Amino acid sequence: MSEININVEHLTRVEGHGNIVLNAKDGTVEFVQWQVSEAPRFFESFVRGRPYTELSHITSRICGICSIGHSLASLKATEAAMDIQISEQTRILRKLATHAENLQSHILHVGYLVAPDLLGAPSVIPLASSHTDAVLTIVGLHRLANEYSNLICGRTVHPVSLIPGGFSHIPSEKQLKEMKQKWIDAIPNVVAVAEIVLANAHKLPDFNRETEFIALTADDDYALYDGDIGSTDGGRWPVEQYLDITNEFVVPHSTAKYTKHKRDSYMVGALARFNLNYDKLGPLAKEWAGKFGLSPVNHNPYMNNVAQLVEIVHSIEDTLAQIDKLIEMGVDVNERPKFEVKAGRGIGAVDVPRGILFHDYTYDDKGICTKANCIIPTNQNHNNINLDFQAFAPTILDKPEKEIELLLEMLVRAYDPCISCSTHYLDVQWKR
Repeated sequence: MSEININVEHLTRVEGHGNIVLNAKDGTVEFVQWQVSEAPRFFESFVRGRPYTELSHITSRICGICSIGHSLASLKATEAAMDIQISEQTRILRKLATHAENLQSHILHVGYLVAPDLLGAPSVIPLASSHTDAVLTIVGLHRLANEYSNLICGRTVHPVSLIPGGFSHIPSEKQLKEMKQKWIDAIPNVVAVAEIVLANAHKLPDFNRETEFIALTADDDYALYDGDIGSTDGGRWPVEQYLDITNEFVVPHSTAKYTKHKRDSYMVGALARFNLNYDKLGPLAKEWAGKFGLSPVNHNPYMNNVAQLVEIVHSIEDTLAQIDKLIEMGVDVNERPKFEVKAGRGIGAVDVPRGILFHDYTYDDKGICTKANCIIPTNQNHNNINLDFQAFAPTILDKPEKEIELLLEMLVRAYDPCISCSTHYLDVQWKR
């Protein structure tokens, strides 16, 4: 009689607190579960009663990694509520902001959090000795992504130059040209990192569970900043219908809500975007997807890490193109938004590194927020992770317990979850 009992409390190399529990006996899984134990954070309550000028700054604090994305989703919601139109220059600069964050986050995740699993190390610290050149290359790329975020957003974390209708500070043509050249010079280093991941990609489990993928999608763009809600099961909806797609619900073992759409669960993130928007990738990004054998629609959640790598390449390609477009138009460093404050409700959606993000605000005629709702990417992935566990665990029970534990940890890490962000709100109903 053989028993397997795995209890991982506070999984490492993810943001926030989540637990893995697996109990199996005689080759049969008796219980397996992904548990979120993080305390709720109540951000929707924080913004009620606050003026529209503060909301993007407050909600950027939901996440220290996706703070640019939260700011952009927040601003889009405010602008939709007040009918604020942005200029083409602002639209391009905001696209650059999304690429800066994508590069910042994906390089961090692939280089610091996934690479140790592929290279057989417990963390990135031992890799500094065993793979010194690779770690230094990753650190250099991450620093460049931080510098890029500083240039566009005024700060790497919790941006300060993003404001309703535009920017409070706009980079000069000279600064943009310099940043473009730095990314051109960095391409060989990105290729070097990609080669390392490719050489070790066979260590990613060959696990497939068919699910629905949801992300922003657009006719002429690999949608990150703008688009409609799209599904690999078919269908395209305006972001205003997000509640019909997400259908949040509560489960006993998680302080974060779950979501579902057409199936029992769906997945968001880099793989979802890849599956829906592959045709809009740049040529070098498509080339690297081909080297990994990644094509849409792929149902292996571990390949989310490969999709992140493909998106790193695409974000560099599109950064170069968008900077060229901006310079050709002529950069107006003195452009400032003009609009009137008015009452209304607005919904903003951005596809941040971990998936599609929604902010929904209602304002009174003085621009004071009276109601808010935010649905976070990891919030939407928890249900899919749990169902992946249920499908995957029975297939690996013949392996040593430590290997089973590692494979389950790698599965969660593949989603790059931001667990703290997802537990921002809990609706408690007292029954007496």
